[in-house]
Amino acid sequence: MKIRTRFAPSPTGRMHVGNLRTALYEFLTAKHAGGDFILRIEDTDQERYVEGAVEIIYRTMQKTGLIHDEGPDKDKGFGPYVQSERVRSGLYMEYAKKLVEKGEAYYCFCSKERLESLKGVVDSEGKEITKYDKHCLSLSKEEVAANLAAGMPFVIRQNIPTEGTTTFTDALYGDITVKNEELDDMILIKSDGFPTYNFANVIDDHLMGITHVVRGNEYLSSTPKYTRLYQAFGWQEPVYIHCPLITDENHQKLSKRCGHSSFEDLLEQGFVPEAIVNFIALLGWSPVGNEEIFSLQELIEQFDYTHISKSPAVFDMTKLRWMNGEYIKKMDNEHYYEMALPYIKAVVTKDYDLRKIADLVKTRIEVFPDINEKIDFFEELPDYDIEMYTHKKMKTNSEIALAVLRDLLPRFEELTDYSIAGIEKVCMDYVAEKEIKNGVCLWPLRTAVSGKQMTPGGAYEIMEILGKDESLRRIRIGIDKLAAAVEA
Repeated sequence: MKIRTRFAPSPTGRMHVGNLRTALYEFLTAKHAGGDFILRIEDTDQERYVEGAVEIIYRTMQKTGLIHDEGPDKDKGFGPYVQSERVRSGLYMEYAKKLVEKGEAYYCFCSKERLESLKGVVDSEGKEITKYDKHCLSLSKEEVAANLAAGMPFVIRQNIPTEGTTTFTDALYGDITVKNEELDDMILIKSDGFPTYNFANVIDDHLMGITHVVRGNEYLSSTPKYTRLYQAFGWQEPVYIHCPLITDENHQKLSKRCGHSSFEDLLEQGFVPEAIVNFIALLGWSPVGNEEIFSLQELIEQFDYTHISKSPAVFDMTKLRWMNGEYIKKMDNEHYYEMALPYIKAVVTKDYDLRKIADLVKTRIEVFPDINEKIDFFEELPDYDIEMYTHKKMKTNSEIALAVLRDLLPRFEELTDYSIAGIEKVCMDYVAEKEIKNGVCLWPLRTAVSGKQMTPGGAYEIMEILGKDESLRRIRIGIDKLAAAVEA
């Protein structure tokens, strides 16, 4: 049997990392086995619907490479693939009424006030009532018909037995059995005529031939109700794969307040889609071996859902940053430059070779916003402390640095070949002449032209980009700073 999986997001805003992982695992489960990956939009929760969210779903899928085989824009005979369109056809109500006829569901006319009154009430055994009390199950067909004829608001509830047990099988957790008395008579059709998420899922998954369902393990508690629906209809259940919770570094559920819980949050923070997908794949799944960097095609080849863990997965931002840096290093130079350019232009407004600046930082950043602090000295020399000229390993201090800069300044003033090669020759000739180590020359020089302890690239590269006039101006500033302190 051909594997068919589906990603069924609700258009409620940006795509949460947990939802993207579900989509990825659904995609990989299908593609690893040569199956089909279906996109279905579950927009039955009208109160949470966000305008433009459907476009976000499509954009996210496109950027991550999770291309669906079927969906609202690719009808392969199982459509419509948007639940609100399926509602209009009366599909869900039709199936709910079939359950009513079988005694597996019933009409409930209880008002909001009555349902509220049940809270805190204890039963004959002194136990607090925590679920619906099946009050309307006792209504006769005549009473139900009369209420419907009178236009009384209603919902349709699933009729769960109060005795016995229900067992379902999960690919990771094995057989799970729950007592029926613990299950609530969940609502299948809401008072607005829309199906609930749980009910619509079962109907759509069956009619679309879905064979494997991947979802978070928070749905484990709802699965027995799904099982009872499948059994009531006489349908075969799909393979369930419940994934572990994703937590932050403090082992709390990853929430929107953390600032990086959605795919678009991460894009805005300078992460690249390929790195995000790679990282999210490892949030709960372990490949064979120690390799951690995978292309999407490599993930397809290696993915085995039986290797998904049951333990919570920690969203380690440090690891994601490292992984993103690895992707930036391997990025095509032209594509990298296009992505880096807006960040460079936000900092550097002077007429420098921006491509050379981009090349300098490519292997030194983990996310694109890191560019800012790496290159801001090109725009303006910071007001630095002369203590930066002191470096034990390089064997330099303020007195030595002052002497070096004073010696080098006239040599650079006379230099006509102001290229990396030309600048390097001046420095190496000076090192040879004075019989000093390279660092004694280069540390003061780089400090003077950058005003920073850490820079992307050395003195040669920085000076070539700054140009002769600006480099000399900064060296003179360095000399003045040092002289004011040393010769005071």
